[in-house]
Amino acid sequence: MGKLTVRALRAVLVLVLVGTVFVQVLMLWTLISGSDPEDGALPLTALRVITILGMLSVQVALVCVWRLVAMVRHGTVFSDAAFRYVDGVIGAIVAAALVWFAVTVVNAPGQRDDPGVTVIMGGVGVAVLGVALIVLVLRMLLAQAVARDVEAAQMQAELDGVI
Repeated sequence: MGKLTVRALRAVLVLVLVGTVFVQVLMLWTLISGSDPEDGALPLTALRVITILGMLSVQVALVCVWRLVAMVRHGTVFSDAAFRYVDGVIGAIVAAALVWFAVTVVNAPGQRDDPGVTVIMGGVGVAVLGVALIVLVLRMLLAQAVARDVEAAQMQAELDGVI
């Protein structure tokens, strides 16, 4: 992975992380600043809580991707330590899908006249779960690569012993 690619990816990760934290802090501040709408406080609704949790799942994925990029740069991605971060990304994607399904459920009563919107939203949730499955397949490929790397190191050690 080139330096420009790593820098660009890190810049995007930082911008998204800072943006989500900023929005979360503002939402939490507005939610807890008081219960009087005239004071600028918003009522605590399910959709607001779901939004905060959804951003948290994005933040977990961002941190895990950051760590994986660092491992790629240092040439240590083909190790058992990488699985922790890949599992974190998978978990964050599944959590995001569950959050999206929660948004779909909260939104469904307002869509009685047009239930197609709810079906489409459910389809989006299934697609997000599909992304988690794709990352799971990539994790399996990483496992195979790590096993091959260990195997190659053992063969190299045996060859060095013979020579």
